[in-house]
Amino acid sequence: MIPAAILVRVSTNKQDTERQTAELQAVAVAKGWHIIEVVREHGVSGSSKNRPGLVRALEMARQGTIKKVLVHEVSRIGRRNSVVHAFIEDLTEAKVSLYWHSQGIETLLDNGKTNPATAIMLAVLAEMARAEKETLVERINSGLAEARRKGRTLGRPEGTKIAAADLLAKHPDIVKLLRAGKTSVRQVAAITGKASGTVMAVKRAMG
Repeated sequence: MIPAAILVRVSTNKQDTERQTAELQAVAVAKGWHIIEVVREHGVSGSSKNRPGLVRALEMARQGTIKKVLVHEVSRIGRRNSVVHAFIEDLTEAKVSLYWHSQGIETLLDNGKTNPATAIMLAVLAEMARAEKETLVERINSGLAEARRKGRTLGRPEGTKIAAADLLAKHPDIVKLLRAGKTSVRQVAAITGKASGTVMAVKRAMG
């Protein structure tokens, strides 16, 4: 059996990694991969430079302990393209393949060569994320301008340390659900996997 490690990450300590882990373990069983270790990162932002999970996964890869790293989606590696690409390059150098479940794709082919579809998929995902963020920022700026025109008081939502526009840009998934009519904080939190407090902060920032 091919030795592998599962890498899961959640951005708050209130979230759990069980769903990600269970789905990836099921994939491993189906493909005949043996899970050596489940590497968990709790309360770690995908934008953080301090990523003990990535360090541990690379350590096992370079030692030859594993031949595959399984993640639920590429954003679990990081929100920055530079972090994702660097991690994949390091794994490839160690002859370890990355499998990400949401796309059902691996970075290495069975013969050990780089999967050409990987680079294309990463480029597409990066462009989609960039376009989505630009669109969201435009909508936020438009909304803020309209709020100012109507004389509303703008600023940081009470109880947060981040500007309203930055908060909304950071959580486009929550904004999308709230705009779609999902008014239950608990429901939005369950769908996005984020804390209820974060959903509430975003809801207040939307006005």
